[in-house]
Amino acid sequence: MHQNQSRITSHTEFLLHGFQGLGEHRQYLFIPFFLIGVLSFVGNAALIFTITAAKSLHSPMYVLICINACVDLTLPIIFVPNMLLSFLFNWNGITLLGCLVQMFFVHFISAFQSTLLLGMALDRYVAICIPLRYNDYINIYSFLKFSALVILRNTCIISLIVSLASPLSYCASNVIDHCFCEHMALVSLACGNTSKNNIIGLFGVFCITVTDIVVIVISYIKIFSDVFKTHSGNSRQKASHTCGTQLIVTGVSYTFAMTAFLAYRIKNSLNPGIHTLISIMYLFLLLLFTHWPEINIVVKKSLNSGRTPSPDGIPVEFYMIFWEVLKEDLAQVLGSVDREGRLALSMEKRSTSPRHGLSAGARRLCFP
Repeated sequence: MHQNQSRITSHTEFLLHGFQGLGEHRQYLFIPFFLIGVLSFVGNAALIFTITAAKSLHSPMYVLICINACVDLTLPIIFVPNMLLSFLFNWNGITLLGCLVQMFFVHFISAFQSTLLLGMALDRYVAICIPLRYNDYINIYSFLKFSALVILRNTCIISLIVSLASPLSYCASNVIDHCFCEHMALVSLACGNTSKNNIIGLFGVFCITVTDIVVIVISYIKIFSDVFKTHSGNSRQKASHTCGTQLIVTGVSYTFAMTAFLAYRIKNSLNPGIHTLISIMYLFLLLLFTHWPEINIVVKKSLNSGRTPSPDGIPVEFYMIFWEVLKEDLAQVLGSVDREGRLALSMEKRSTSPRHGLSAGARRLCFP
């Protein structure tokens, strides 16, 4: 009888009441979140434009950065407009179907963001630890295989989580103490046994977040080990700064994600308002700060485009244009340097003058 009554009174309309503890001051949250949203949009849009416009940035590393920026532009669209309208006009209603759709896209895009952080860590590992094999491992075919595998993984797991939340009977309450439909925020309102949902949620976190974290940490450990063993001077400082900054940002991002997730598993662990803020910081505020290391790299790279990297007079564009012709010879030269532990005498003298050995067309192209 009780079970039938619960099914009859199962809610299909919900209210998103995040930060209700602020009372009438809740509407003022519109201002900071709107400004952060605008800054996030402008920053990511500028990053995408810079990478797509500069041919010198069309490499796997910057393609990953560009895709990550596209994801960061997409994610706020899923929940930010509803959240801002809720703050400003107190429009808090959402249907069960709308809640499930929002839940799927929020968790799917978040998982994809984690995957991109993993891809960037692997890219840096190959570039620093085995640079001579970079083009063998990091290419369009490897990228497509990697993307297909992780997208299939993320889609299957997130779809399973959402499909199990759909048939639950939500008779406890229709008030979600959050600003968007998070999985456990909705499931916590269900009547009856939700252990299956908890287990699948933990399984999803282990297969996606924890697995990505472990691979990222191992990659950076190997990177720093290789940097301090084989690099010196400016190269060590540059690699340590770039990878160290990326590791710090990645660590902060995952810390917010795991804190928000575990708060539902530990009773009375966090104030609801703080829990909501942490979730939003992971999905929204960090969209501003995640890309600062990449923005720094892209700006320096774009400013240095066209400059001569060394006294031999050859600009970067020369190697980009004639890469297919030069790559085997350069690989042999770098391999010889790596085996012998020193540069050739002609390279140590730093007095080469390649202009005279180039054709007239190549001289006009590379030395305008």
